Amino acid sequence: MNVGEEHSIETPHGVLHVTLHGTRTTRRPAILTFHDVGLDSKSCFSPLFKFEEMQEIVKNFTLIHIDAPGQEEGAAAYPTGYQYPSMDTVAEMIPAVLQFFNFRTVIGVGVGAGAYILSKFALANPDSVEGLVLVNIDTNARGWIDWAAQKLSSVTSSLTEQILSHLFSQEELSSNTDLVQSHRERISKASNLVNIELFWKTYNSRRDLNIDRNSTFKCPVMLVVGDQAPYEDAAVECNSKMDPTTTSFLKMADAGGLPQLTQPAKLTEAFKYFIQGMGYMASSCMTRLSRSRTTSLSSSYSMDGSRSRSRTLSQGSQGGQMPPSPSQTMEVSC
Repeated sequence: MNVGEEHSIETPHGVLHVTLHGTRTTRRPAILTFHDVGLDSKSCFSPLFKFEEMQEIVKNFTLIHIDAPGQEEGAAAYPTGYQYPSMDTVAEMIPAVLQFFNFRTVIGVGVGAGAYILSKFALANPDSVEGLVLVNIDTNARGWIDWAAQKLSSVTSSLTEQILSHLFSQEELSSNTDLVQSHRERISKASNLVNIELFWKTYNSRRDLNIDRNSTFKCPVMLVVGDQAPYEDAAVECNSKMDPTTTSFLKMADAGGLPQLTQPAKLTEAFKYFIQGMGYMASSCMTRLSRSRTTSLSSSYSMDGSRSRSRTLSQGSQGGQMPPSPSQTMEVSC
């Protein structure tokens, strides 16, 4: 991923730091990313979008990486008493970004808090979102038991450790992997740590998205979570509430808490199938990676389900030939 164009975009609720990569062609949707708490767009997504096999996708789309308010690297610390915007308000800042770059539609890729924010945006602006990739999504407000546990951990462990336990699996934390160590170092020394804490508190006071089979996304969705990850149960629960004809569920082994950092190859492959399922890049040749991999992923992604085809086809009408969509929720373990 090259350096990208950095922009400060005025929205009705404040300024957003946004980085754009690519051609700026508006014939296709942009790929819009939103990072998790304790990360920014670079630390959350660079390894995935710099990954060799991802370049085939990247060269066909414009990438728009949004940093949540005050979360970009080197952001000035907010003054004491600063009122951080709610998760709903952050989601309401996104339309101004699309207008700024003149994009009508996007494919959203969100992780954790970013997945929640993009979900909010998609539910409020269904015509603007052609597809959603939601990593570590938790659609529920925190229950009082979670709330009490959070209160306790805020007394017994530092902000950095709280955030690390949100980002990483228990196994990764116990093993103190290189990834955990590098993020501990980065977060604990961040000049905008006060801003990170505000975003963390805001995420923990999120409201329930109230998704069910009758009130859900109007676009194809791919849910992604690592096996044994902190949000595995939440992702499974979210999957049970989704429309099975337009949802695929990818549970990744050996991925830990942040599969986009630990398993970029598998996630890239799944993302490519997802985009092809929407009618884009249909003529794209499969990569060496896909050919050499077991067919479990590809066969799962091409189950014939003609009844859902017409519905999904309308979403990607600007794209190419439409491969069949799954007729049931796909749970792919890889």
